[in-house]
Amino acid sequence: MSAAAGHGNAPSGGPSPAGPQWVRKADKILGLAVEIPAAALVVLEIVVLFTGVVFRYVLNNPLIWSDELASILFLWLAMLGSVIALRRGEHMRMTALVWRAPPRAQALLETLAIVVPLVFLVLMVSPGLSYTTEEGFVTTPALQWSGSIAPAAFPVGSVLMAIVAALRLFRVGDWKLVGIAGGVVAVVAAVFIAASPLYQALGNFNLVIFFVVLVAATVLSGVPIAFSFGIATFGYLGLAGGMPLMVLVGRMNEGMSQLILLAVPLFVILGMLMEMTGIAQTMVRFLVSLLGHVRGGLYYVLVGAMYLVSGISGSKAADMAAIAPVLFPEMKARGAKPGELLALLAATGAQTETIPPSLVLITIGSVTGVSIAALFTGGLLPGLLLGIVLCFVVRWRLRGGVAEKVGARAPWSEVGRSFVIALPGLLLPFVIRYAVISGATTATEVSTIGVVYAALVGLLIYRRFDWKAVFPMLVETASLSGAILLIIGAATGMSWALTQSGFSHELAKVMGSLPGGHASFLAVSILAFVILGSVLEGIPSIVLFGPLLFPIARQLGVNEVHYAIVVVLAMGVGLFSPPFGVGYYSACAVSRINPNEGLKPIVGYLVALVIGLIVIAAVPWFSTGFLG
Repeated sequence: MSAAAGHGNAPSGGPSPAGPQWVRKADKILGLAVEIPAAALVVLEIVVLFTGVVFRYVLNNPLIWSDELASILFLWLAMLGSVIALRRGEHMRMTALVWRAPPRAQALLETLAIVVPLVFLVLMVSPGLSYTTEEGFVTTPALQWSGSIAPAAFPVGSVLMAIVAALRLFRVGDWKLVGIAGGVVAVVAAVFIAASPLYQALGNFNLVIFFVVLVAATVLSGVPIAFSFGIATFGYLGLAGGMPLMVLVGRMNEGMSQLILLAVPLFVILGMLMEMTGIAQTMVRFLVSLLGHVRGGLYYVLVGAMYLVSGISGSKAADMAAIAPVLFPEMKARGAKPGELLALLAATGAQTETIPPSLVLITIGSVTGVSIAALFTGGLLPGLLLGIVLCFVVRWRLRGGVAEKVGARAPWSEVGRSFVIALPGLLLPFVIRYAVISGATTATEVSTIGVVYAALVGLLIYRRFDWKAVFPMLVETASLSGAILLIIGAATGMSWALTQSGFSHELAKVMGSLPGGHASFLAVSILAFVILGSVLEGIPSIVLFGPLLFPIARQLGVNEVHYAIVVVLAMGVGLFSPPFGVGYYSACAVSRINPNEGLKPIVGYLVALVIGLIVIAAVPWFSTGFLG
């Protein structure tokens, strides 16, 4: 997705947003035809799940069909959201090399970023229909509906995305460029097909060809990550694995339709509601009134505010966008340098990766079976520790004149007034975290409660609710969720293929035989996930490698919660580290500060984060001390 809109990735799409009038008109019609039902599905999911919560916990009369209906609707929401994300250019992709390419090469790479997904989508329609037909022979247990209703979302979504991709090719306008891109894909496909007789003799070296060479080539050339994973797995299963391609559809559906992942769109809409209703701003203003008179106090407010709101929106850019516009103007007026602000903002993005309700933690729980309540409990203290470490760096830098002016101490009456105004917002993150950690509700259930709570606070208390913004928020929620969930589906398919090949067994052998036991395993994992975080981001990395590495951690005696916290923080460091960390550019977009200004100041913060990460890895108590 775009740097300004989500996780810091560049838009995936053609070099030109223009195109013939009929293309623009068709694109607009298709957009509305997908966005309206997708927005309706988000609302319907909230209604169904909240109704289920009320009947279960208030009326003590559980609805046996609510979760089943929510799960069916969820797959449709995921696929329609993926269509919206493709149309809006918001699928996650790695563009560091694309941006550095000469103009003509960049145009070719951008066109390839359309052609490769188009080819994959066309190839997946037939297996998707076959899988849907097979599932039609079963009925759902509670509703007694045909089992094909949910999986039908896959071929329908694939066709719609293929149409979107085709329309984007028409918008490119340069058919010579399109022809070259198509020729490149055709030649590569022909080479892979011609080599088919060799694959059986190559054994597991096929994994290197498909999952290292092909994935690296597509990801680095700017193809959206989900489609890079998908095309590699499709090629491996079809050419080297000898398995029916319907299996890939089944695994992708399985990865995308887990009910726990329904927390993703619900927390996304919750974060947007907190921003739209002013809840997030009132929290920040309270902290400013409390610490604004302290030398460098607004730096501490920035760290604390990110700790409070982080993870609720599902997007680091959204978290930062809720805070930076409130704080940065005043901080600049007090003499803060733009590069210093950018550096600390990016560092807090990495620091708060484990603060619940983190979508990365929810994803880890869904793909590895680790308790999400335990992950939420384990993530709080490490995030706090890294926040303290960042505050020490700020304090050390204050001696060099980072902040030269301080504001007047706010009267206690004003502090108290700010606290009362912010109280509804201050309570929400703690209520959400307590409800999940205590086991009172699931992450999905509490997210619906949070959405209803935030809407009521905005309507009844703050009297700030923009009805015109609701539809765009629902569409943005569907788009962000679709982008995330399609990656989870594609990575689930790839991870399954790796497991079936015997690779996981070989990896366990190698990692288990490292000298130094679990200490070496943790060190190698940290290094690997810092690199993966800068290239693939957290969710794709953890879905792909979590099922492979967490069993090894168990064998070596590493606590699963501890291991999860360590790898998530390592991915956060990579995500917000320039020059490749796309989260860093997300911070640049939100703060509207040139990336070059933050390159030098961020080094000190990154060093501090790495030191803090090593301490957390060496002392498991920080992650497990409150698990009971």
